[in-house]
Amino acid sequence: MRQGKYPFVIGFLIAPLALYGMFVLRPIAAAVQVSMTNWSGLSPDFDFVGLENFQKLLDDDKVWLAAKHHVFLLVTLPVITIALALFFAFLLNMGGGTRGGVMTGVWGSKFYRVVFFLPQVLAVVIVGVIFGRVYAPDGSGILNRFLELFGVDAVQFMAEYGLWSILGVLVWQAVGFYVVLFAAGMSSIPAEIYEAAVMDGASRVTIFFRVTIPLLMETVKVAWVYLGILAMDAFALVMVLSIDEGGPDGATTVLPVQIYKSGIRESDYGYASALGVALAVFTIIFAVLSLRGGKRNAVEH
Repeated sequence: MRQGKYPFVIGFLIAPLALYGMFVLRPIAAAVQVSMTNWSGLSPDFDFVGLENFQKLLDDDKVWLAAKHHVFLLVTLPVITIALALFFAFLLNMGGGTRGGVMTGVWGSKFYRVVFFLPQVLAVVIVGVIFGRVYAPDGSGILNRFLELFGVDAVQFMAEYGLWSILGVLVWQAVGFYVVLFAAGMSSIPAEIYEAAVMDGASRVTIFFRVTIPLLMETVKVAWVYLGILAMDAFALVMVLSIDEGGPDGATTVLPVQIYKSGIRESDYGYASALGVALAVFTIIFAVLSLRGGKRNAVEH
């Protein structure tokens, strides 16, 4: 440190920056390079084609259909998940009675937090297999058996409501994590703020909208970005649950599925890399716009 702080800091940064460059930046640069070739993935020979793959991407109806599905998930997944997570977290923290003038959570709230978080420890493929039985079109499907109790005929969930069904699984899997996240954020809010609101005669609904949400806005903004990134993926669930890997007739396809089909099935790694680059750029733009568009003066407590 006698020689100055910068040599000291640089000495510690050399190793992590070198690893980051080797395992993150270098593969990204390689993907961009491959996206400008007609490499098949199997042959050592390839030709440089410039932006031809990106032009092909813009003219591909399947890509635009997949992008439309991503927009649908970008709008619905964060809104539904965050709304449910905030509601459940508020119940766990302040949905019970009042003890000593302080609002408490519902009975057994610690147990409920564990239950909510359980889907996070399950692999995505396992979740897909489980909901494959839930959505099964025949009499063995759990949902269809439930509907039979009310005289409703069997529903072809993945054929008729494929994207909505996948959205339901994404929400089910993600909401528990954000319940725990928001509940932790609510616990960090000083009790005096809530006590003052109660003394002023504020109801729980008023406290939720006028006190809790403004104080959690920064956490909500981060959750929105994470869920938006999740909406850009959904590869594993689509592959496991959908009919014909994104069907029927592309009704549930997403860009990662198109990347898989172009690269693995059709051996067109150049075009698959172009799709991957486009998806990465799309995701980065969404994250930047979400963070910058959501800028506001933080409410301190």
